[in-house]
Amino acid sequence: MTEAGLRVDHVTKRFGSADTEVVAVRDVSLQVKPGEVVLIMGPSGSGKTTLLLMLGALLKPTEGTIALGDLELSAMSEGKLPDIRLRHFGFIFQDFNLLSALSVQDNVAFAAELTGVSRGVARSKAAALLTELGLDHRLRFPPEKLSGGEKQRVAIARALVNDPALILADEPTANLDSSHGRETMRLLREIAQKRGRSVVIVSHDTRIKEIADRVLWLEDGEFTNAVEMATDPVCGMAVERDVAIAGDRDGQTYYFCARGCRDEFLAGVAGPP
Repeated sequence: MTEAGLRVDHVTKRFGSADTEVVAVRDVSLQVKPGEVVLIMGPSGSGKTTLLLMLGALLKPTEGTIALGDLELSAMSEGKLPDIRLRHFGFIFQDFNLLSALSVQDNVAFAAELTGVSRGVARSKAAALLTELGLDHRLRFPPEKLSGGEKQRVAIARALVNDPALILADEPTANLDSSHGRETMRLLREIAQKRGRSVVIVSHDTRIKEIADRVLWLEDGEFTNAVEMATDPVCGMAVERDVAIAGDRDGQTYYFCARGCRDEFLAGVAGPP
């Protein structure tokens, strides 16, 4: 499955009943197109983790529907979901979750082998992905010999090895320094754009706004705010469309961080006086 958007319609998740009932997620709707990066933010206890678990078919909603392409996940039996998760989802965790007993290549290959492909094919796919991510010199290394940024790239390769339609990332930059965090954000942006994958990130890291198409704020289990992001074509800065300075060219609207960028862009189009 390569062209499958995520659709979430009026999803609610309740735990407990009667006096002990807790509504963790309340009437949430969301669509994520292939190639789109959506960042979900919010305070601790806002329902972000519960929502992410439901998006990843790890937890069923109490009400509402969740679909990935033509797969209605919320209606599937528990017996079918593990294979669906393996083939159509890629998960990236803040703690990397690499197997210390396996080499870098085998950590990635193992996820492919679970789908039934041969060990040789799985290792070839793993090597190709790791090479693409700049880890060809680390294939036989154990995870403990890697830097934090390298471990996260291995985790990203593992998430991609089965060609999933949806990538779900839980605090992917939490255990990384600034430079490695920025590298991870760039990779997630490239995955969405070049591979046409839907990417949903749950994080407290405001830097991730730089690579997001939309930023959604979840509070008390509900979306309370949505921010559309754009990229300044002059300086490359991520800007919020609602507060950015707009300028039109050839019938298309562009968004700028400052008047200087807008004026430079428009002057360049018009040519010298």
